[in-house]
Amino acid sequence: MVKYTILLERGERNYSAYCPDLPGVIATGKTKKETIAQMQGAIQFYLEGLRKMSQEIPPPTTKATTIIA
Repeated sequence: MVKYTILLERGERNYSAYCPDLPGVIATGKTKKETIAQMQGAIQFYLEGLRKMSQEIPPPTTKATTIIA
């Protein structure tokens, strides 16, 4: 099992997410919970496609943290 970092962004009416380590893998949802679930499915779909095409799975390299400013 590999852990990928995803970034969540809040819009006016929904949330969106993307994974910097997996270009083009994005998801949206009405709530954070829904968006995270959609993102999990998108990542699994992407990785399955890479495996079927015998392509290398990108290693997770992105780390995230928060700071107080």
